[in-house]
Amino acid sequence: MDSIRDALSACLRFERTGALFAGALAACGFQPLSLWPLTIVALAWLIELLARARSARGAFLIGWCFGLGHFTVGDNWIATAFTYQAQMPTWLGAIAVVLLSLYLAIFPALAILASWLFVRRLSAQRDSAPDGPPPPPERLRFVGLVLPACWIITEWMRAWVFTGFAWNPLGVALLGQYETQGLALLTPWIGTYGLSGLLVGIAALVRLLLCRAARAAGGPRIGWAAGLAALSVALGTVMIAPAAYLAREEGAIHYTLIQPDLRQETLGDPRLFEAHFLKMARLTLPRSRGERRVVFWPESGLADYLRDGYPPWLYRQMTYAADPDLARDRIGTVIGPYGLLLTGAVDLVIEDGDEVAARNSVTAIDGGGHILAGYSKAHLVPFGEYLALRWLLEPLGATRLVAGTLDFWPGPGPRSFDFGDWGKAGVQICYEIVFSGEVVDRADRPDYIFNPSNDGWFGSWGPPQHLAQARLRAIEEGLPVLRSTTTGISAVIDADGIVRGHIRRHTAGRLDGAIPPAHEPTPFARFGNALPLAYAILLLGVSVVALRRSRE
Repeated sequence: MDSIRDALSACLRFERTGALFAGALAACGFQPLSLWPLTIVALAWLIELLARARSARGAFLIGWCFGLGHFTVGDNWIATAFTYQAQMPTWLGAIAVVLLSLYLAIFPALAILASWLFVRRLSAQRDSAPDGPPPPPERLRFVGLVLPACWIITEWMRAWVFTGFAWNPLGVALLGQYETQGLALLTPWIGTYGLSGLLVGIAALVRLLLCRAARAAGGPRIGWAAGLAALSVALGTVMIAPAAYLAREEGAIHYTLIQPDLRQETLGDPRLFEAHFLKMARLTLPRSRGERRVVFWPESGLADYLRDGYPPWLYRQMTYAADPDLARDRIGTVIGPYGLLLTGAVDLVIEDGDEVAARNSVTAIDGGGHILAGYSKAHLVPFGEYLALRWLLEPLGATRLVAGTLDFWPGPGPRSFDFGDWGKAGVQICYEIVFSGEVVDRADRPDYIFNPSNDGWFGSWGPPQHLAQARLRAIEEGLPVLRSTTTGISAVIDADGIVRGHIRRHTAGRLDGAIPPAHEPTPFARFGNALPLAYAILLLGVSVVALRRSRE
Protein backbone atom coordinates (compact mmCIF):
# COMPACT_ATOMS: atom_id res chain seq x y z
CA MET A 1 0.00 0.00 0.00
CA ASP A 2 2.86 2.37 0.86
CA SER A 3 4.56 1.71 -2.49
CA ILE A 4 1.33 2.52 -4.36
CA ARG A 5 0.94 5.71 -2.35
CA ASP A 6 4.54 6.70 -3.11
CA ALA A 7 4.02 6.09 -6.83
CA LEU A 8 0.87 8.22 -6.85
CA SER A 9 2.67 10.99 -4.98
CA ALA A 10 5.43 10.94 -7.58
CA CYS A 11 2.88 11.28 -10.36
CA LEU A 12 1.07 14.09 -8.59
CA ARG A 13 4.26 16.11 -8.29
CA PHE A 14 4.07 16.73 -12.04
CA GLU A 15 0.89 18.72 -11.57
CA ARG A 16 0.41 20.24 -15.00
CA THR A 17 1.41 17.17 -16.98
CA GLY A 18 -0.86 15.11 -14.76
CA ALA A 19 -3.72 17.56 -15.29
CA LEU A 20 -3.21 17.42 -19.06
CA PHE A 21 -3.36 13.62 -19.00
CA ALA A 22 -6.38 13.64 -16.65
CA GLY A 23 -8.24 15.93 -19.06
CA ALA A 24 -7.57 13.60 -21.99
CA LEU A 25 -8.69 10.65 -19.88
CA ALA A 26 -11.89 12.42 -18.88
CA ALA A 27 -12.85 12.86 -22.56
CA CYS A 28 -12.92 9.07 -22.95
CA GLY A 29 -16.29 9.13 -21.19
CA PHE A 30 -17.84 10.78 -24.23
CA GLN A 31 -19.16 8.88 -27.22
CA PRO A 32 -18.07 6.86 -29.12
CA LEU A 33 -15.91 5.37 -26.32
CA SER A 34 -18.42 5.95 -23.46
CA LEU A 35 -15.86 4.92 -20.83
CA TRP A 36 -17.58 6.93 -18.11
CA PRO A 37 -15.63 5.36 -15.18
CA LEU A 38 -12.48 6.91 -16.65
CA THR A 39 -14.14 10.33 -16.51
CA ILE A 40 -14.86 9.87 -12.81
CA VAL A 41 -11.30 8.70 -12.11
CA ALA A 42 -9.87 11.61 -14.10
CA LEU A 43 -11.99 14.15 -12.23
CA ALA A 44 -11.02 12.62 -8.89
CA TRP A 45 -7.39 13.02 -9.98
CA LEU A 46 -8.07 16.65 -10.92
CA ILE A 47 -9.58 17.33 -7.49
CA GLU A 48 -6.53 15.81 -5.80
CA LEU A 49 -4.31 18.11 -7.86
CA LEU A 50 -6.51 21.03 -6.85
CA ALA A 51 -6.15 20.07 -3.19
CA ARG A 52 -2.35 20.18 -3.55
CA ALA A 53 -2.21 23.51 -5.37
CA ARG A 54 -0.19 26.09 -3.40
CA SER A 55 -1.19 29.24 -5.25
CA ALA A 56 -4.02 30.75 -7.26
CA ARG A 57 -1.80 30.73 -10.34
CA GLY A 58 -1.01 27.06 -9.83
CA ALA A 59 -4.70 26.20 -9.44
CA PHE A 60 -5.60 28.08 -12.62
CA LEU A 61 -2.87 26.34 -14.63
CA ILE A 62 -3.97 22.93 -13.35
CA GLY A 63 -7.51 23.61 -14.57
CA TRP A 64 -6.27 25.06 -17.85
CA CYS A 65 -4.03 22.04 -18.58
CA PHE A 66 -6.92 19.72 -17.73
CA GLY A 67 -9.17 21.61 -20.16
CA LEU A 68 -6.53 21.56 -22.90
CA GLY A 69 -6.25 17.77 -22.77
CA HIS A 70 -10.00 17.36 -22.35
CA PHE A 71 -11.11 19.44 -25.34
CA THR A 72 -8.28 18.36 -27.63
CA VAL A 73 -9.32 14.72 -27.32
CA GLY A 74 -13.08 15.29 -27.10
CA ASP A 75 -13.23 17.69 -30.07
CA ASN A 76 -10.73 15.88 -32.30
CA TRP A 77 -13.47 15.42 -34.93
CA ILE A 78 -13.13 19.09 -35.92
CA ALA A 79 -9.85 18.26 -37.68
CA THR A 80 -11.70 15.89 -40.02
CA ALA A 81 -13.72 18.81 -41.43
CA PHE A 82 -10.55 20.28 -42.96
CA THR A 83 -10.20 17.23 -45.21
CA TYR A 84 -13.40 18.16 -47.10
CA GLN A 85 -12.38 21.58 -48.38
CA ALA A 86 -9.65 22.75 -50.75
CA GLN A 87 -9.11 26.33 -49.61
CA MET A 88 -6.87 25.60 -46.62
CA PRO A 89 -4.29 22.85 -45.94
CA THR A 90 -5.66 19.81 -44.14
CA TRP A 91 -2.90 19.91 -41.51
CA LEU A 92 -4.43 23.15 -40.29
CA GLY A 93 -7.25 21.05 -38.82
CA ALA A 94 -5.06 19.67 -36.04
CA ILE A 95 -3.82 23.17 -35.24
CA ALA A 96 -7.41 24.45 -35.20
CA VAL A 97 -8.40 21.80 -32.62
CA VAL A 98 -5.55 22.79 -30.32
CA LEU A 99 -6.18 26.52 -30.73
CA LEU A 100 -9.87 26.08 -29.94
CA SER A 101 -8.96 23.93 -26.94
CA LEU A 102 -6.57 26.60 -25.66
CA TYR A 103 -9.56 28.94 -25.48
CA LEU A 104 -12.14 26.44 -24.17
CA ALA A 105 -9.73 25.35 -21.42
CA ILE A 106 -10.22 28.75 -19.80
CA PHE A 107 -13.63 27.65 -18.51
CA PRO A 108 -12.54 24.62 -16.41
CA ALA A 109 -9.55 26.72 -15.33
CA LEU A 110 -11.93 29.36 -13.98
CA ALA A 111 -13.94 26.67 -12.17
CA ILE A 112 -10.78 25.29 -10.53
CA LEU A 113 -9.47 28.75 -9.63
CA ALA A 114 -12.79 29.90 -8.16
CA SER A 115 -13.05 26.70 -6.08
CA TRP A 116 -9.51 27.07 -4.74
CA LEU A 117 -10.05 30.71 -3.79
CA PHE A 118 -13.46 30.00 -2.27
CA VAL A 119 -12.25 27.22 0.02
CA ARG A 120 -9.05 29.01 0.90
CA ARG A 121 -10.59 32.35 1.80
CA LEU A 122 -13.33 30.78 3.89
CA SER A 123 -11.02 28.34 5.62
CA ALA A 124 -9.24 28.92 8.91
CA GLN A 125 -6.16 30.12 6.96
CA ARG A 126 -7.89 32.88 5.04
CA ASP A 127 -5.52 35.48 6.52
CA SER A 128 -2.33 33.69 5.49
CA ALA A 129 -0.15 34.67 2.57
CA PRO A 130 -1.68 34.16 -0.92
CA ASP A 131 1.02 31.68 -1.91
CA GLY A 132 1.25 29.86 1.38
CA PRO A 133 0.32 26.22 2.06
CA PRO A 134 -3.07 24.92 0.93
CA PRO A 135 -6.01 24.79 3.36
CA PRO A 136 -5.93 22.04 6.00
CA PRO A 137 -7.06 18.60 4.75
CA GLU A 138 -10.27 18.71 6.79
CA ARG A 139 -11.33 21.82 4.85
CA LEU A 140 -10.71 20.24 1.45
CA ARG A 141 -13.70 17.95 1.76
CA PHE A 142 -15.80 21.02 0.97
CA VAL A 143 -14.34 21.11 -2.54
CA GLY A 144 -16.95 18.43 -3.25
CA LEU A 145 -19.61 21.11 -2.80
CA VAL A 146 -17.77 24.12 -4.24
CA LEU A 147 -16.29 22.66 -7.42
CA PRO A 148 -19.61 21.21 -8.75
CA ALA A 149 -21.21 24.64 -8.27
CA CYS A 150 -18.37 26.44 -10.03
CA TRP A 151 -18.40 23.86 -12.83
CA ILE A 152 -22.12 24.40 -13.44
CA ILE A 153 -21.60 28.15 -13.73
CA THR A 154 -18.56 28.04 -16.01
CA GLU A 155 -20.06 25.38 -18.28
CA TRP A 156 -23.18 27.51 -18.64
CA MET A 157 -20.92 30.46 -19.50
CA ARG A 158 -19.14 28.39 -22.15
CA ALA A 159 -22.48 28.03 -23.93
CA TRP A 160 -22.92 31.76 -24.55
CA VAL A 161 -19.64 33.71 -24.18
CA PHE A 162 -18.53 34.85 -27.67
CA THR A 163 -21.65 33.17 -29.13
CA GLY A 164 -20.83 30.00 -27.19
CA PHE A 165 -19.49 26.53 -27.88
CA ALA A 166 -21.64 24.14 -25.84
CA TRP A 167 -20.35 20.90 -27.35
CA ASN A 168 -19.76 17.99 -24.95
CA PRO A 169 -20.91 19.24 -21.57
CA LEU A 170 -19.31 17.02 -18.97
CA GLY A 171 -22.63 15.49 -17.92
CA VAL A 172 -23.14 13.77 -21.27
CA ALA A 173 -20.74 11.10 -19.98
CA LEU A 174 -23.53 10.00 -17.59
CA LEU A 175 -25.93 9.26 -20.46
CA GLY A 176 -26.47 5.55 -20.99
CA GLN A 177 -26.50 3.68 -24.28
CA TYR A 178 -29.43 3.82 -26.71
CA GLU A 179 -31.84 1.79 -24.55
CA THR A 180 -30.79 3.30 -21.23
CA GLN A 181 -30.86 6.72 -19.61
CA GLY A 182 -28.07 6.32 -17.09
CA LEU A 183 -27.92 9.11 -14.54
CA ALA A 184 -29.30 11.43 -17.22
CA LEU A 185 -32.72 10.35 -15.91
CA LEU A 186 -32.25 13.25 -13.46
CA THR A 187 -31.89 15.80 -16.26
CA PRO A 188 -35.56 16.94 -16.26
CA TRP A 189 -35.01 18.24 -12.71
CA ILE A 190 -31.39 19.47 -12.85
CA GLY A 191 -30.64 20.18 -16.52
CA THR A 192 -27.51 19.19 -18.41
CA TYR A 193 -25.26 21.60 -16.53
CA GLY A 194 -26.62 20.27 -13.26
CA LEU A 195 -25.77 16.78 -14.50
CA SER A 196 -22.21 17.97 -15.09
CA GLY A 197 -22.10 19.28 -11.53
CA LEU A 198 -23.41 15.92 -10.27
CA LEU A 199 -20.60 14.12 -12.10
CA VAL A 200 -18.00 16.37 -10.48
CA GLY A 201 -19.63 15.75 -7.09
CA ILE A 202 -19.47 11.97 -7.62
CA ALA A 203 -15.78 12.26 -8.48
CA ALA A 204 -15.20 14.31 -5.32
CA LEU A 205 -16.92 11.59 -3.28
CA VAL A 206 -14.79 8.90 -4.94
CA ARG A 207 -11.63 10.86 -4.10
CA LEU A 208 -12.78 11.31 -0.50
CA LEU A 209 -13.45 7.58 -0.08
CA LEU A 210 -10.10 6.70 -1.64
CA CYS A 211 -8.23 9.11 0.61
CA ARG A 212 -10.01 7.90 3.75
CA ALA A 213 -9.37 4.27 2.83
CA ALA A 214 -5.69 5.01 2.22
CA ARG A 215 -5.27 6.89 5.53
CA ALA A 216 -7.30 4.54 7.72
CA ALA A 217 -5.82 1.51 9.42
CA GLY A 218 -7.37 -1.92 9.97
CA GLY A 219 -11.14 -2.10 10.19
CA PRO A 220 -11.95 1.49 9.21
CA ARG A 221 -9.97 1.05 5.98
CA ILE A 222 -12.21 -1.88 5.05
CA GLY A 223 -15.27 0.24 5.77
CA TRP A 224 -14.17 3.06 3.46
CA ALA A 225 -13.23 0.57 0.76
CA ALA A 226 -16.63 -1.11 1.11
CA GLY A 227 -18.30 2.27 0.72
CA LEU A 228 -16.36 2.89 -2.50
CA ALA A 229 -17.31 -0.56 -3.80
CA ALA A 230 -20.99 0.04 -3.02
CA LEU A 231 -20.89 3.38 -4.82
CA SER A 232 -19.28 1.75 -7.85
CA VAL A 233 -21.89 -1.00 -8.00
CA ALA A 234 -24.75 1.49 -7.66
CA LEU A 235 -23.38 3.70 -10.44
CA GLY A 236 -22.73 0.75 -12.72
CA THR A 237 -26.25 -0.59 -12.19
CA VAL A 238 -27.88 2.73 -13.01
CA MET A 239 -25.69 3.29 -16.08
CA ILE A 240 -26.35 -0.07 -17.74
CA ALA A 241 -29.89 -0.86 -16.57
CA PRO A 242 -32.39 -0.84 -19.49
CA ALA A 243 -35.13 1.73 -19.06
CA ALA A 244 -37.83 -0.95 -19.07
CA TYR A 245 -40.00 1.05 -16.65
CA LEU A 246 -40.60 3.78 -19.24
CA ALA A 247 -43.81 3.85 -21.26
CA ARG A 248 -43.62 2.97 -24.93
CA GLU A 249 -46.79 4.61 -26.23
CA GLU A 250 -47.15 5.35 -29.91
CA GLY A 251 -48.26 8.75 -31.12
CA ALA A 252 -50.82 9.61 -33.74
CA ILE A 253 -48.52 11.39 -36.22
CA HIS A 254 -46.89 9.07 -38.74
CA TYR A 255 -43.49 9.83 -40.18
CA THR A 256 -40.93 8.78 -42.76
CA LEU A 257 -37.37 9.76 -41.93
CA ILE A 258 -34.63 9.21 -44.48
CA GLN A 259 -30.85 9.01 -44.46
CA PRO A 260 -29.62 9.11 -48.07
CA ASP A 261 -25.92 8.54 -47.28
CA LEU A 262 -24.71 11.43 -49.42
CA ARG A 263 -20.99 11.56 -48.75
CA GLN A 264 -19.47 14.91 -47.87
CA GLU A 265 -17.00 14.88 -50.75
CA THR A 266 -19.87 14.70 -53.27
CA LEU A 267 -22.37 17.19 -51.83
CA GLY A 268 -20.97 20.24 -53.60
CA ASP A 269 -20.63 18.66 -57.05
CA PRO A 270 -23.32 20.10 -59.38
CA ARG A 271 -23.04 17.05 -61.65
CA LEU A 272 -24.46 14.91 -58.83
CA PHE A 273 -27.27 17.18 -57.65
CA GLU A 274 -29.91 15.38 -59.70
CA ALA A 275 -28.65 11.93 -58.68
CA HIS A 276 -28.82 12.98 -55.04
CA PHE A 277 -32.39 14.18 -55.41
CA LEU A 278 -33.46 10.96 -57.11
CA LYS A 279 -31.84 8.90 -54.36
CA MET A 280 -33.76 10.79 -51.68
CA ALA A 281 -36.97 10.55 -53.73
CA ARG A 282 -36.70 6.77 -54.06
CA LEU A 283 -36.21 6.43 -50.30
CA THR A 284 -39.22 8.67 -49.66
CA LEU A 285 -41.98 7.29 -51.90
CA PRO A 286 -45.14 6.36 -49.93
CA ARG A 287 -45.75 2.67 -49.31
CA SER A 288 -49.53 2.94 -49.40
CA ARG A 289 -52.00 5.14 -51.23
CA GLY A 290 -53.47 7.95 -49.17
CA GLU A 291 -50.74 7.77 -46.52
CA ARG A 292 -50.76 10.83 -44.22
CA ARG A 293 -47.31 11.41 -42.81
CA VAL A 294 -44.52 13.88 -42.10
CA VAL A 295 -41.38 13.30 -44.17
CA PHE A 296 -37.99 14.39 -42.81
CA TRP A 297 -35.05 15.15 -45.11
CA PRO A 298 -31.59 16.13 -43.84
CA GLU A 299 -29.60 19.32 -43.90
CA SER A 300 -27.53 19.84 -47.08
CA GLY A 301 -29.25 17.09 -49.07
CA LEU A 302 -31.46 19.25 -51.31
CA ALA A 303 -29.66 21.51 -53.77
CA ASP A 304 -32.71 23.26 -55.28
CA TYR A 305 -33.68 26.79 -54.36
CA LEU A 306 -37.33 26.53 -53.37
CA ARG A 307 -38.38 30.15 -53.02
CA ASP A 308 -39.44 32.62 -55.70
CA GLY A 309 -37.77 35.93 -56.50
CA TYR A 310 -34.16 34.96 -57.15
CA PRO A 311 -32.29 35.84 -60.38
CA PRO A 312 -33.07 33.19 -63.07
CA TRP A 313 -29.46 32.09 -63.47
CA LEU A 314 -29.40 30.88 -59.84
CA TYR A 315 -32.15 28.35 -60.54
CA ARG A 316 -30.50 27.10 -63.73
CA GLN A 317 -27.30 26.12 -61.92
CA MET A 318 -29.16 23.73 -59.64
CA THR A 319 -30.80 20.42 -60.64
CA TYR A 320 -33.31 19.37 -63.26
CA ALA A 321 -35.85 21.76 -61.73
CA ALA A 322 -34.85 24.99 -63.46
CA ASP A 323 -37.31 27.11 -61.47
CA PRO A 324 -38.80 26.89 -57.97
CA ASP A 325 -42.28 25.94 -59.18
CA LEU A 326 -40.91 22.79 -60.82
CA ALA A 327 -38.78 22.01 -57.78
CA ARG A 328 -41.72 22.23 -55.39
CA ASP A 329 -44.12 20.37 -57.72
CA ARG A 330 -41.91 17.34 -58.02
CA ILE A 331 -41.32 17.30 -54.27
CA GLY A 332 -45.11 17.27 -53.82
CA THR A 333 -45.33 14.32 -56.21
CA VAL A 334 -42.69 12.41 -54.24
CA ILE A 335 -44.25 12.84 -50.80
CA GLY A 336 -47.82 12.26 -51.96
CA PRO A 337 -50.98 14.37 -51.64
CA TYR A 338 -51.33 13.76 -47.89
CA GLY A 339 -47.69 14.27 -47.03
CA LEU A 340 -45.75 17.13 -45.45
CA LEU A 341 -42.02 17.48 -46.06
CA LEU A 342 -39.62 19.19 -43.66
CA THR A 343 -36.32 19.52 -45.48
CA GLY A 344 -33.04 21.25 -45.02
CA ALA A 345 -32.48 23.92 -47.67
CA VAL A 346 -30.52 27.08 -48.41
CA ASP A 347 -32.34 30.39 -48.78
CA LEU A 348 -30.71 33.51 -50.20
CA VAL A 349 -30.94 37.11 -49.08
CA ILE A 350 -31.34 39.25 -52.22
CA GLU A 351 -30.84 43.02 -52.21
CA ASP A 352 -31.05 45.10 -55.41
CA GLY A 353 -30.98 41.93 -57.49
CA ASP A 354 -27.74 40.66 -55.92
CA GLU A 355 -27.21 37.88 -53.41
CA VAL A 356 -25.75 39.35 -50.23
CA ALA A 357 -26.09 36.47 -47.76
CA ALA A 358 -27.56 33.01 -47.25
CA ARG A 359 -29.65 31.33 -44.58
CA ASN A 360 -29.40 27.72 -43.47
CA SER A 361 -33.08 26.83 -43.39
CA VAL A 362 -35.76 24.22 -43.03
CA THR A 363 -38.67 24.55 -45.45
CA ALA A 364 -42.07 22.90 -45.00
CA ILE A 365 -43.78 21.82 -48.26
CA ASP A 366 -47.13 20.05 -48.58
CA GLY A 367 -48.25 17.50 -51.14
CA GLY A 368 -49.42 20.27 -53.45
CA GLY A 369 -45.97 21.80 -53.62
CA HIS A 370 -46.89 24.78 -51.44
CA ILE A 371 -44.47 26.26 -48.92
CA LEU A 372 -46.20 26.31 -45.53
CA ALA A 373 -43.41 27.65 -43.32
CA GLY A 374 -39.70 28.26 -43.08
CA TYR A 375 -37.16 28.33 -40.26
CA SER A 376 -33.65 29.82 -40.38
CA LYS A 377 -30.83 28.56 -38.19
CA ALA A 378 -30.05 30.95 -35.33
CA HIS A 379 -26.89 29.44 -33.81
CA LEU A 380 -24.43 29.55 -36.68
CA VAL A 381 -21.07 27.78 -36.59
CA PRO A 382 -18.13 30.22 -36.50
CA PHE A 383 -15.67 29.53 -39.36
CA GLY A 384 -18.18 27.00 -40.70
CA GLU A 385 -21.09 29.18 -41.80
CA TYR A 386 -19.47 32.55 -41.39
CA LEU A 387 -15.90 33.79 -41.10
CA ALA A 388 -15.45 35.48 -37.75
CA LEU A 389 -13.00 38.40 -37.82
CA ARG A 390 -13.18 38.37 -41.61
CA TRP A 391 -11.35 41.72 -41.86
CA LEU A 392 -8.32 40.13 -40.17
CA LEU A 393 -8.36 36.51 -41.28
CA GLU A 394 -9.37 36.72 -44.93
CA PRO A 395 -6.18 38.61 -45.99
CA LEU A 396 -4.22 35.83 -44.26
CA GLY A 397 -5.87 33.19 -46.46
CA ALA A 398 -8.44 31.89 -43.98
CA THR A 399 -11.90 31.00 -45.25
CA ARG A 400 -15.04 29.18 -44.19
CA LEU A 401 -15.24 25.41 -44.24
CA VAL A 402 -18.60 25.54 -46.04
CA ALA A 403 -18.14 26.21 -49.76
CA GLY A 404 -19.04 29.63 -51.13
CA THR A 405 -18.22 33.24 -50.38
CA LEU A 406 -21.52 34.36 -48.85
CA ASP A 407 -21.74 34.40 -45.08
CA PHE A 408 -24.84 32.86 -43.56
CA TRP A 409 -27.10 35.14 -41.54
CA PRO A 410 -28.82 33.93 -38.35
CA GLY A 411 -32.55 33.52 -37.83
CA PRO A 412 -34.55 34.75 -34.83
CA GLY A 413 -34.31 31.63 -32.65
CA PRO A 414 -36.63 28.76 -31.61
CA ARG A 415 -40.04 28.73 -33.29
CA SER A 416 -42.96 26.28 -33.34
CA PHE A 417 -44.99 25.66 -36.48
CA ASP A 418 -48.53 24.30 -36.22
CA PHE A 419 -49.21 21.99 -39.16
CA GLY A 420 -52.59 20.75 -38.00
CA ASP A 421 -52.92 16.99 -38.45
CA TRP A 422 -49.13 16.78 -38.88
CA GLY A 423 -48.58 18.22 -35.41
CA LYS A 424 -46.73 21.19 -34.07
CA ALA A 425 -43.05 21.06 -35.01
CA GLY A 426 -40.07 22.75 -33.41
CA VAL A 427 -36.91 22.95 -35.50
CA GLN A 428 -33.25 22.97 -34.52
CA ILE A 429 -30.74 22.67 -37.34
CA CYS A 430 -27.58 20.63 -36.76
CA TYR A 431 -25.36 22.28 -34.12
CA GLU A 432 -28.27 24.20 -32.55
CA ILE A 433 -29.46 21.08 -30.72
CA VAL A 434 -26.43 21.13 -28.37
CA PHE A 435 -27.50 24.35 -26.61
CA SER A 436 -29.28 23.34 -23.42
CA GLY A 437 -32.30 25.49 -22.64
CA GLU A 438 -32.32 27.16 -26.07
CA VAL A 439 -34.10 24.66 -28.32
CA VAL A 440 -37.79 25.32 -27.66
CA ASP A 441 -40.11 28.30 -27.82
CA ARG A 442 -41.37 28.15 -24.22
CA ALA A 443 -44.39 30.27 -25.03
CA ASP A 444 -45.48 27.87 -27.78
CA ARG A 445 -44.39 24.33 -26.91
CA PRO A 446 -44.16 21.97 -29.91
CA ASP A 447 -45.12 18.29 -30.13
CA TYR A 448 -41.69 17.26 -31.39
CA ILE A 449 -38.33 18.70 -32.43
CA PHE A 450 -36.92 18.13 -35.92
CA ASN A 451 -33.11 18.18 -35.99
CA PRO A 452 -31.78 17.90 -39.57
CA SER A 453 -28.02 17.68 -39.77
CA ASN A 454 -25.03 17.05 -41.98
CA ASP A 455 -22.56 15.16 -39.81
CA GLY A 456 -20.53 13.93 -42.78
CA TRP A 457 -17.86 16.49 -41.90
CA PHE A 458 -17.01 15.03 -38.55
CA GLY A 459 -15.50 11.57 -38.84
CA SER A 460 -16.36 8.77 -36.45
CA TRP A 461 -16.38 10.79 -33.19
CA GLY A 462 -18.62 13.74 -34.05
CA PRO A 463 -21.86 11.94 -35.06
CA PRO A 464 -22.29 9.80 -31.91
CA GLN A 465 -21.49 12.81 -29.73
CA HIS A 466 -24.08 14.86 -31.63
CA LEU A 467 -26.71 12.16 -31.16
CA ALA A 468 -25.98 11.93 -27.44
CA GLN A 469 -26.53 15.65 -26.99
CA ALA A 470 -29.80 15.46 -28.92
CA ARG A 471 -30.89 12.74 -26.49
CA LEU A 472 -30.17 15.05 -23.55
CA ARG A 473 -32.39 17.73 -25.11
CA ALA A 474 -35.20 15.19 -25.42
CA ILE A 475 -34.91 14.23 -21.73
CA GLU A 476 -34.62 17.84 -20.55
CA GLU A 477 -37.62 19.10 -22.48
CA GLY A 478 -39.76 15.95 -22.40
CA LEU A 479 -40.06 16.07 -26.18
CA PRO A 480 -39.27 13.55 -28.94
CA VAL A 481 -36.43 14.50 -31.29
CA LEU A 482 -36.19 13.27 -34.89
CA ARG A 483 -32.76 13.48 -36.52
CA SER A 484 -32.37 13.15 -40.29
CA THR A 485 -28.74 13.32 -41.41
CA THR A 486 -26.92 12.94 -44.70
CA THR A 487 -24.57 10.15 -43.59
CA GLY A 488 -25.68 9.22 -40.06
CA ILE A 489 -26.43 8.78 -37.29
CA SER A 490 -30.13 9.40 -37.98
CA ALA A 491 -32.50 8.49 -35.18
CA VAL A 492 -35.93 8.76 -33.62
CA ILE A 493 -35.57 9.66 -29.93
CA ASP A 494 -38.52 9.53 -27.58
CA ALA A 495 -39.28 12.03 -24.82
CA ASP A 496 -37.26 9.92 -22.34
CA GLY A 497 -34.13 10.07 -24.48
CA ILE A 498 -34.45 6.42 -25.57
CA VAL A 499 -33.52 5.75 -29.20
CA ARG A 500 -36.58 4.06 -30.74
CA GLY A 501 -34.87 3.52 -34.10
CA HIS A 502 -31.68 4.59 -35.85
CA ILE A 503 -29.75 4.22 -39.09
CA ARG A 504 -26.04 3.54 -38.79
CA ARG A 505 -23.37 5.74 -40.34
CA HIS A 506 -22.74 5.40 -44.07
CA THR A 507 -25.95 3.48 -44.64
CA ALA A 508 -28.81 4.64 -46.86
CA GLY A 509 -32.21 3.88 -45.40
CA ARG A 510 -35.46 5.11 -43.95
CA LEU A 511 -37.40 4.83 -40.72
CA ASP A 512 -41.20 4.67 -40.63
CA GLY A 513 -43.51 4.78 -37.66
CA ALA A 514 -45.45 7.06 -35.35
CA ILE A 515 -43.76 10.00 -33.65
CA PRO A 516 -43.49 9.19 -29.91
CA PRO A 517 -45.76 11.39 -27.78
CA ALA A 518 -44.45 14.32 -25.77
CA HIS A 519 -44.54 14.42 -21.97
CA GLU A 520 -46.02 17.17 -19.90
CA PRO A 521 -43.53 20.04 -19.54
CA THR A 522 -40.67 19.01 -17.25
CA PRO A 523 -39.34 21.30 -14.51
CA PHE A 524 -36.48 22.15 -16.86
CA ALA A 525 -38.94 22.90 -19.67
CA ARG A 526 -40.61 25.41 -17.35
CA PHE A 527 -37.57 27.07 -15.79
CA GLY A 528 -34.66 26.32 -18.14
CA ASN A 529 -31.12 26.94 -16.94
CA ALA A 530 -32.41 28.89 -13.94
CA LEU A 531 -32.64 25.42 -12.31
CA PRO A 532 -28.97 24.34 -12.49
CA LEU A 533 -27.83 27.89 -11.69
CA ALA A 534 -30.08 27.89 -8.60
CA TYR A 535 -28.53 24.57 -7.51
CA ALA A 536 -25.06 26.06 -7.98
CA ILE A 537 -25.94 29.04 -5.78
CA LEU A 538 -27.47 26.71 -3.18
CA LEU A 539 -24.29 24.58 -3.09
CA LEU A 540 -22.15 27.67 -2.62
CA GLY A 541 -24.40 28.83 0.21
CA VAL A 542 -24.19 25.45 1.93
CA SER A 543 -20.41 25.53 1.49
CA VAL A 544 -20.15 28.93 3.19
CA VAL A 545 -22.15 27.72 6.19
CA ALA A 546 -20.23 24.43 6.43
CA LEU A 547 -16.82 26.09 6.18
CA ARG A 548 -17.65 28.67 8.83
CA ARG A 549 -18.99 26.05 11.22
CA SER A 550 -15.89 23.91 10.69
CA ARG A 551 -13.77 26.80 12.07
CA GLU A 552 -15.78 27.06 15.27
